[in-house]
Amino acid sequence: MSVASILVAEDDRKQAELLRAYLAKDGHAVSVVHDGRAALDALRTSDPDLLVLDVMMPLLDGRDVLRVTRGERRAAVIMVTAMAAEADQLLGFDLGADDYVTKPYSPRQLVARVNAVLRRTAAAQPSSPVVVIGSLSVDSERFEARRDGQVLPLTPREFRLLETLASQPGRAFSRGELLEAIAGFDSFALERTVDMHIMNIRRKVEADPAHPTCVVTVKGRGYKLDDTADGAPGAVPGRPR
Repeated sequence: MSVASILVAEDDRKQAELLRAYLAKDGHAVSVVHDGRAALDALRTSDPDLLVLDVMMPLLDGRDVLRVTRGERRAAVIMVTAMAAEADQLLGFDLGADDYVTKPYSPRQLVARVNAVLRRTAAAQPSSPVVVIGSLSVDSERFEARRDGQVLPLTPREFRLLETLASQPGRAFSRGELLEAIAGFDSFALERTVDMHIMNIRRKVEADPAHPTCVVTVKGRGYKLDDTADGAPGAVPGRPR
């Protein structure tokens, strides 16, 4: 695992220093803040690879930090909270979290989750930050997708799903793989949510959502981003616009 820059936003100072020690021992460069406003400032100035984000923090709630930064930064995010209800976890994922860890937890477990998220996000990155297929472009650095030059109103989860498909145009991804990419955990009961997100993406991406030509279904497998979409055979993935 290569060295990553990690920001820990945790108001419990003892817990924050413990996480710093474990992550630093694992070889990562770690900085720590103790409230939501400081987390927002640090994200904007240091642009870390990953944020460990406590939900309940003073000055600015962790979920509000995530809402603000998801439109500005592409750092991976692991939310940490004592709120273990499924609804709270799903809200975190919908806001753009890559993983969700409930308290109490062991520092070793969190380090393992950090490394898993870093591997997953690195694997999802295309060779170029911009993938272009026909009139569709997916820009990982700007965290935005465009169709005919117009920014698509994708939610963080929808963008991550489209970004995963764009990382290997033409390759068929299973629902389980896509769920892992957008949610960070594997649950057969929730694989149907991938279909829901695909349906929403098609409404925003396809000229005719009822007859998709870009995000297409692969029977017996899942979905793929058609690399001959828009009648543009041989469209070059990764070509900057």
